[in-house]
Amino acid sequence: MDITDTPDNIPASDEDPPDFSEWDDPEEVLKGGSTRERLLDVVLQVREPTKVAAIADRADCDTETARDYLEWFTEMGIVREHAGRPVRYERNESFLQWRRVESIRQEYTQSEIIERLQETVEQVATYREQFDADSPDEVSLADSDSGEAVASRWEALSQWYTLEQRAKLLDAARRDTTSSQPTSQVDA
Repeated sequence: MDITDTPDNIPASDEDPPDFSEWDDPEEVLKGGSTRERLLDVVLQVREPTKVAAIADRADCDTETARDYLEWFTEMGIVREHAGRPVRYERNESFLQWRRVESIRQEYTQSEIIERLQETVEQVATYREQFDADSPDEVSLADSDSGEAVASRWEALSQWYTLEQRAKLLDAARRDTTSSQPTSQVDA
């Protein structure tokens, strides 16, 4: 078959559309996976202290099971526990940053990390010059002498912010190579 051929399984224009009521409910499809996986998916989305019952409800499990896993996730550093009544949990941003840095180290060599960091820093410098500011936080969306649309200004500022975050991660991956690099043994 070449690019101009039409596959045999394409419905004709006079055929009825499929009956979507026969399909599985998307909510049911997404509930798959073990309890641990569902809880991990939920806690990685929790950005503010949240009650165990709310986390359990979102993960579709009972509260005691959620409490057990949340204690384990706390010991592993994945979440932070906020003591009190009721106990609340939120994701640990430091853990997520560590995972991102480790992912970069696994994917790229040290020289590739440095090269990508240099490219990113150059792009950040271009935005700093364009907006005559040191940070996207210093730039107002509404105040523009150039007459550019708010949407395009917002897009540029969003890209700038993303580049700054990328530069921080790449720099962290470049600086601290001890956690993911194998240690060499010294013969005595």
